[in-house]
Amino acid sequence: MTDGAPATKDISLPTLDLRPRPIVAVLGSGTMGQGIAQVAAAAGHPTKLYDSSSQRAQAALAAIAAQLEKLVAKGKIASDASAGTIARIELVTTVTAASHADIIIEAVPEDMGLKVALFTEVLAHAPAHAILASNTSSLSLTELGARIGARDRTIGLHFFNPPPVMELLEIVRGMETSAAVVDKAQQFAIGIGKTPIVVRDTAGFASSRLGVILGAEAMRMLETGVASARDIDRAMELGYRHPMGPLKLTDLVGLDVRLSILEHLQREIGEQFRPPGILRMMVRAGKLGKKTGEGFYVWKDGVAQ
Repeated sequence: MTDGAPATKDISLPTLDLRPRPIVAVLGSGTMGQGIAQVAAAAGHPTKLYDSSSQRAQAALAAIAAQLEKLVAKGKIASDASAGTIARIELVTTVTAASHADIIIEAVPEDMGLKVALFTEVLAHAPAHAILASNTSSLSLTELGARIGARDRTIGLHFFNPPPVMELLEIVRGMETSAAVVDKAQQFAIGIGKTPIVVRDTAGFASSRLGVILGAEAMRMLETGVASARDIDRAMELGYRHPMGPLKLTDLVGLDVRLSILEHLQREIGEQFRPPGILRMMVRAGKLGKKTGEGFYVWKDGVAQ
């Protein structure tokens, strides 16, 4: 300070982050894939939504647009926010779309062979820095990373259904997932408005292991006539403040998905995860829940009757 000059206060201005948001590629346009794509795009990420079928991809985008229209009608988001979300989603039908992606999120059915085959194909095009994330709810990220030859950058990003609504994002760290990738995954989760938890790669992780055991017991109760599906669900919704009962949630997730998870956990952990007979029979009958119109409930226009 020079003599006679007034004292000045040192003001530290915030640094603006002008870097573009990471590009997200979502592999699979089913219920979870379209929900993840919506969340990423709504948070400002350029998002590529991949499906080998252009018809399925177009249907997914239409479903996203319909969900956004409902939010606009309810006054929860502005119409320009809805339009911006749709504008940031690019539909693609080849895995070369991953060639510019920073975060690649797989959301295909719970089959290790299918996931390995898809990521193996993707790795021929993906940048060396790209995070390879799986939305699996039960399969081993350590095994996935080893089989695709990308142990350090393979991680689990387990979203919950429906992704635009559910706050939790379970981050699953494989045995050899790098600390830097875990850190970036947490930053990404916070950036898209989710609350992350980090869990070790064990069968069922934290959420699925607890969730499916509750669902399986609810099925056994229904099977033995303890109460109706609706009353079993009300017990958890009103008595324990669960936002949705375990049987309705199973309908939403898909009975086939729940069966696959339980079979995997039975093999990995033990007999307490043996699937109930009623679940096996309903899957054999093609009653898979909301996606087929019938499960533990009958579904009309997306609403349980």
